[in-house]
Amino acid sequence: MNDILPEISATWRYLETTVQEIVQSYGYSEIRLPLLEHTDLFKRSIGEVTDIVEKEMYTFLDRNGESLTLRPEATAGMVRAGMTNGLFHNQKQKLWTSGPMFRYEKPQQGRYRQFHQFDVEAVGYDGPDVDAELITMSARMWQRLGISKIALQINSLGTPNGRRNYREALVKYFSGVKNALDEDSIRRLEQNPLRILDSKNPDMRSIIEAAPIMLDYLDEESAHHFDGLKALLDAAGVSYTVNPRLVRGLDYYSRTVFEWVTDALGSQGAVCSGGRYDGLVEKLGGRATPAVGWAMGIERFVALYGACGGESPTSDVDVYVAALGDGTLERAFALAEELRNSIKGIQVELNLGSGSFKSQMKRADKSGARYALILGEQELADGCVGVKPMRSADDQVSVALDELVATLARKLS
Repeated sequence: MNDILPEISATWRYLETTVQEIVQSYGYSEIRLPLLEHTDLFKRSIGEVTDIVEKEMYTFLDRNGESLTLRPEATAGMVRAGMTNGLFHNQKQKLWTSGPMFRYEKPQQGRYRQFHQFDVEAVGYDGPDVDAELITMSARMWQRLGISKIALQINSLGTPNGRRNYREALVKYFSGVKNALDEDSIRRLEQNPLRILDSKNPDMRSIIEAAPIMLDYLDEESAHHFDGLKALLDAAGVSYTVNPRLVRGLDYYSRTVFEWVTDALGSQGAVCSGGRYDGLVEKLGGRATPAVGWAMGIERFVALYGACGGESPTSDVDVYVAALGDGTLERAFALAEELRNSIKGIQVELNLGSGSFKSQMKRADKSGARYALILGEQELADGCVGVKPMRSADDQVSVALDELVATLARKLS
């Protein structure tokens, strides 16, 4: 678990704000969820035979002896919240949330035990059009931010009924090479053989690549849905590759699954992933409700932005107010408040802790301010203030205090 320090927080805020603006432009509304849920929610939704539930969740008993878990992902909590609050009753919902998630993983670049996700979900929509909208929305993020080192992979897992034949084919195939399987794969062979396809063990790669392909076992409805998705992505100009081995690491997915992957971050290739989970609401006790969504790891998002040449936003400080001499601090303090009250959105930083003229100017420069306001004893006596440009070679000018608001408003516009 790591600290996000001020020098990188500005980049986080810029990227998060950009994503929020894009998501909300598609009609999605924010929902805020608790960090803790009952453990059973994740066992029932994610699946007990998954790395997340078996190895990675932070789970404990509270004082009442109930098993609680720090959320490892947001979709299950989103569905629980919708069911608890009646959001899905004869309604369709387009929702987004963001915040910290927790998994006990081996920390490495872009992967931490407390990590952050941006999560977008559309509940109540059955057709491939909403799948395509969610993917196109994510493509717009990369375009807006100049992120080019990323590619889209898509697949279809079909419906649970359609997967039965595929499951039988996988069991038959993997049973034939059982001696070459690792311990996790042998255990999953009878419980959930699709999880073998999600193995991270490099020694399993050639075995998995030779396994039967899900697309060969799609039912007619799922095949039609997948064809519709591809047609819509083609119409929107979104490039993709069909990856028949893409299964995702959670049991609740069906039909569409997708990942945005990059080779710019070492082994941590997936940046934004998602898919359709039509059976999850019903599995958790609600009515049968179609749903689809995606989640993006913000740590990897920030790292990829940097790897693609993205620059951190400059400081938001517009004006730094320096006070020098007896009686000037009180007037400077009032002046800073007057500017905040009079010019909408202005960012004003007041020098605190006194200091020499040289030291205050160093602080003004470090703040990134566009202008320094210099109020000394002589300026106070003359009823004026020095306005010093900090980001250009223009000369310092003296401005009457009663004209300062209008003068700064023009300069900052």
